[in-house]
Amino acid sequence: MYRDALTHGAVSGEIPACLLDLRLLRRRDDRTEVFTPVPPGLASHRLAHPVEQAIRDGRQRLGVLRDAFATVQGLWDEGLRESLAPVRRLEGREVIVAAVRQKGAECHTEFRYAQPQAPRPPELLRRNLPRVLGLLARGVRVRALYQHSVRAHGPVVDFMAEVHAHGGEFRTLDELFDRVFLYDRSFALIPDHSAEQGDGALAIEHPGVVGFVADVFDHAWQRAEPVDFRTPHGRPAPLTDEKRLTVLRLMVEGHTDTAIAARLGMSTRTVANHVRRAAETFGSRSRAQLAYLLARSGELE
Repeated sequence: MYRDALTHGAVSGEIPACLLDLRLLRRRDDRTEVFTPVPPGLASHRLAHPVEQAIRDGRQRLGVLRDAFATVQGLWDEGLRESLAPVRRLEGREVIVAAVRQKGAECHTEFRYAQPQAPRPPELLRRNLPRVLGLLARGVRVRALYQHSVRAHGPVVDFMAEVHAHGGEFRTLDELFDRVFLYDRSFALIPDHSAEQGDGALAIEHPGVVGFVADVFDHAWQRAEPVDFRTPHGRPAPLTDEKRLTVLRLMVEGHTDTAIAARLGMSTRTVANHVRRAAETFGSRSRAQLAYLLARSGELE
């Protein structure tokens, strides 16, 4: 129909509604049913103009809204920064140690800490012992989580026995979430793994975050195995079976001896010995076969 209008200059009769809606045809005058073609550019301009105007108006309203909320957003950001202020980054060993000593002196009810992976050096344990005993002497409850591997580490066992004799409590797990120091329920110190040199920590005083960390500790405490010093020599019995099963579970999952040792806080040689004894027991000739036989035996369930 539009082509006919272009060819003959006009058309009449039944006109498709789309040509009228798009304004591609218009009446020659009000008294006739003759329609003449309209250039597409002109027709589209007439239709697009109000849409473009609405877009401009919308953009203007959007700008007004953004300007109106800019000041309020500034107040919100300021309040958010203040609410996060209780989470501070501590950098450097001296700064971290100073914070630990300060919070230890301020602690009133309970000191909880988790110490995963490798046992602490003997000299560090000797330096920390008076401070921990000082907390107990002030009536502060002391609870500590270690990994099972420390049960065979003499300096750590001696440290635990001394603290236990003054009222400290110790439990061990095969794996721990991470290192944590908790003073009362008001301050937590956790590692900052984003630090390149590994000497960063986060000092947390936000009540919600500290409460969450405390709940994580308490949940692990409930699952942990108490360290019993009531043995003939006053030393805790090593959890050999549980450690062996944990090593074998990780081996079946595909971890290397080095990775297992780092994860469980024991030496690579100890891990290799656990795997070797299991291989001898099951008569396996390779690590893959051992994993298969262990999975079939159901011993790790």
